[in-house]
Amino acid sequence: MSLDATPGPDRSFLFVLGSSRSDGNSEILAREAAAHLPAGVRQRWVDLNGLALPDFQDGRHEADGHRAHEVEEELLRATVEATDVVIVSPLYWYSLSAQTKRYLDYWSGWLNVPDSDFKERMAGGTLWGVTAMADDDHAVADGLVTGLSLSAAYLRMRFGGVLTGTGSRPGRVRADTGAMAGARTFFTREAPFARFPYEERAAAGV
Repeated sequence: MSLDATPGPDRSFLFVLGSSRSDGNSEILAREAAAHLPAGVRQRWVDLNGLALPDFQDGRHEADGHRAHEVEEELLRATVEATDVVIVSPLYWYSLSAQTKRYLDYWSGWLNVPDSDFKERMAGGTLWGVTAMADDDHAVADGLVTGLSLSAAYLRMRFGGVLTGTGSRPGRVRADTGAMAGARTFFTREAPFARFPYEERAAAGV
């Protein structure tokens, strides 16, 4: 899968909302970014908080294996059919929300579903992140950024980075003029293939 820097009509964005409240600051920031995608780009929004998705159970070493239920199967289809997956999660304890982490845990199960070809279908796509936090210093989100980047590297995906904003009280992120301005061009930025640190060192000849 080859993706141009500027999204075109062949692109399909899946926005995965992982906040415990609707219309939170992370979602506001994500919707501002999505509003500036070209008109022909498909968008699908999934609110994890509204899905009857149980905690992930690792069945790799059980005799019956992993048995997907209807909600999980629909979420799997939405994930693999998208060229771009956007993780929208507030910064909770310097990492992803519980809802978002559970969704990524399901990726582990999908890697082992017979005939799913999950890793092959995700390879070449692009992973993005959007997060709002209470702190003005967005470096506190480095752990969240690293987690998403390494997840992309494992699946041989591109990584477009994480759009960050400041906002704790409802709607506060709208006052972060830098974040709102960055949202307007967020999806036009280059998204190189993600690499593990040892791959970066090898590429640099270290």
